[in-house]
Amino acid sequence: MAKSSYLGLRGPALSRAIIALVVAPAFITYGYNLSAPGGLLTLKNFNEQFPQINTITAPPDQKSYNSTIQGTVIALYTVGGIFGSLSCIWLGDLLGRKKMIFMMTGVSVIGVILMASSFQLAQFIVARLVLGIGTGGYLATVPVWQSEISKSTKRGAHVVADGIFIGAGTALALFIDFGLFFVKENSVAWRFPLAFQIVFSLMVMFFITLFPESPRWLMKKGREDEAREILSVLLDCEPWSEEVNNDVRDIVHSLAIAGSGKFSDMLKMGEQRLFHRTILAAAGQMFQQMCGINLITFYATTIFEQYLGMDAVQSRILAACMTLCQPLGGFLAFFTIDRLGRRVLMIGSALVLCASMAILAGTTSAQDNTAALVVAVIFLFVFQFTFTVGYAGLTYLYAAEIAPLQIRAAVSAVATASVWVFNFLLAEVTPVGFDSIDWQYYIIFAVLNAVIAPTVFFFFPETKGRTLEEIDQIFMRSKNIFDPPRIARSLPKMQVSDAQDAELDGATSEEGVKVGEKS
Repeated sequence: MAKSSYLGLRGPALSRAIIALVVAPAFITYGYNLSAPGGLLTLKNFNEQFPQINTITAPPDQKSYNSTIQGTVIALYTVGGIFGSLSCIWLGDLLGRKKMIFMMTGVSVIGVILMASSFQLAQFIVARLVLGIGTGGYLATVPVWQSEISKSTKRGAHVVADGIFIGAGTALALFIDFGLFFVKENSVAWRFPLAFQIVFSLMVMFFITLFPESPRWLMKKGREDEAREILSVLLDCEPWSEEVNNDVRDIVHSLAIAGSGKFSDMLKMGEQRLFHRTILAAAGQMFQQMCGINLITFYATTIFEQYLGMDAVQSRILAACMTLCQPLGGFLAFFTIDRLGRRVLMIGSALVLCASMAILAGTTSAQDNTAALVVAVIFLFVFQFTFTVGYAGLTYLYAAEIAPLQIRAAVSAVATASVWVFNFLLAEVTPVGFDSIDWQYYIIFAVLNAVIAPTVFFFFPETKGRTLEEIDQIFMRSKNIFDPPRIARSLPKMQVSDAQDAELDGATSEEGVKVGEKS
């Protein structure tokens, strides 16, 4: 049987504790890893320790080769992330959300220890892979666990808050990099920043053991009594109350209509268009990377120092301050996600990111122009802020919402793997891109963002305020890839019981899916 309380907390207080003690440190660690290595790439001692990835003082004939090696080494973290995410397809439902988070965070700790203690490039490479595997695993699981224990009315705000934590981690890493820059002759300047993240990982590992398992996973495993008790704690009511009974009924219904829950279900269209929904979840996560955020985050210090001509101290101050825009953007998303909706934030952000990249291309092409330099810096800040509004936490939320409960872990794993695949692509090509075409590299991402906006408009349905059953209805009524946005706009809001009746009737009548519509 489940515990009656966790740390003596119930209801909203328990939800807040879960976010503060597990979700926040998990995503802070992820954000920290995104930018911490980038702030170290220009350190003298780091480049002396690993001369193969030195692009600062390398001879001109060696610089291009070193840029390629540097991109590969940094990107190997994302290769590990791909495998870590995909492992959740099978392990996520086998072990449960809590065990998966604990185990994968432990793997990431091993990677951090190996990385911070590296004396040879080979050890550093292995460490990056191990760290990526662990990070990919918990990153694919935490949003699923979080969404499955959140009330539907708070789901959007709770999950999109992950963007705030990612931004906070990114900022923290660069401020620590900056603080230790002044001991740059000592390896502590780069070993300590790499090791510091262990603090947050240990927090996750400790507190995840004290909080409840996902009641939806427990229901899927046939452990209804435990699920009831956990739901009663989360809702702060009795296990056999009407509110808990309603949630249990909804979960059972969702499991019943979502198929067998096998990996192969994602590859089938079927009545619920599962393959279609998997593609949308993965595409949203792809947009998160292809908008260009990691060429800004990974290489922020390098951009300021090498490509905007600032000195080392100015570059680190600006890179650290720039990342503070991310949690600010996350706060804006937190307060608007359930008012404006997912589509508005994604489309609006893509358009602003497109304009920012175009302006960066123009301003950085003007050499020795102080005014252009100031404008470039401003729009690097604008880019960071806008990204968090529309993409940092929102795409994780959308992937969790768009997938039926039965295959949610698997879809989340595939979607998160999409993040890592394109993360790897950008980390790999960015040093070479800047070295080869300089300011024109920004134009590529201006075009990509210009494509993202209409893609979301024509293919992505709005999920704001919709129950899982209503999202199922949107896709069950769709006949092609263009239908979901139109149906989402016209489908009346239904009570859960109405949606269930529609599903049950739809199983026996071609007209059944129309039940629940309001005249």
